[in-house]
Amino acid sequence: MNGKAKKILFSVLRIVGAITFWVFVWFLIAKRIGLDIIFPSPSAVLRALRELMVLREFRIVVSASLLRVAYGILISIAVGCVLAYLISVSKIFDALLSPMLSVMKATPIAAFIVIAWLWMHTSMLPIFITALIIIPIITSNVSQGILSVNNELREVTKIYKFSVPKRLIRLYIPSVAPYFIAACKSALGMAWKASVSAELIVASKNSIGYEMLKEKQNFETSYVFAWTLVVILLSILLEKLTLALLNLLGKKLKLLRKGVGNA
Repeated sequence: MNGKAKKILFSVLRIVGAITFWVFVWFLIAKRIGLDIIFPSPSAVLRALRELMVLREFRIVVSASLLRVAYGILISIAVGCVLAYLISVSKIFDALLSPMLSVMKATPIAAFIVIAWLWMHTSMLPIFITALIIIPIITSNVSQGILSVNNELREVTKIYKFSVPKRLIRLYIPSVAPYFIAACKSALGMAWKASVSAELIVASKNSIGYEMLKEKQNFETSYVFAWTLVVILLSILLEKLTLALLNLLGKKLKLLRKGVGNA
């Protein structure tokens, strides 16, 4: 077994070991309490999860929540990149937008949800809240990436008279990509938290948050835990897939960046 295989095996064993440990702790706490309505056991939660997964409504709810998160992320990326560009090229925009972004970072998610609830339909609110929470993260990281662009490479693009699209693809995107990927790592987990919190508070129909609220009102604690497990698994899966795609794209962009120096 080579070194790389050993490293992968060690990582897998470490993850499995950690999960096993915490599931065992969960089992001990549940056994000590002895009431599933207060703190369900792992077996009760898995049983509830199996029951949910065979339902057609489960797939509808999960798909709807996934779409809301996806829409929120796409909106935040578009708006965040535009704001980052404005902040990096203009001191006036920097002075105007920076305080707003600081307020957005400091304000609790629940406060945004309650305020926005006055203005929009419950089906749109999770998308809006997700975008609102992620925009400052995207803006901050991407603006740093733009400001970090190598001045010498920038001069090279001017000397060789690169067109705007070519300058963007060969210089700015490869330079900003590491900052953008770092922002996505921070933002993806926050996106799920913000979206599900909004769904739960405003009882948005066809949503994971609404199902959690409904099961809580029915004192079906095992199902509340099951839905929470669904959120965790979907969040991890979405994060891993997105970051894998971004890292693959990042490797290709590094080749483009090298092309600037050889132009």
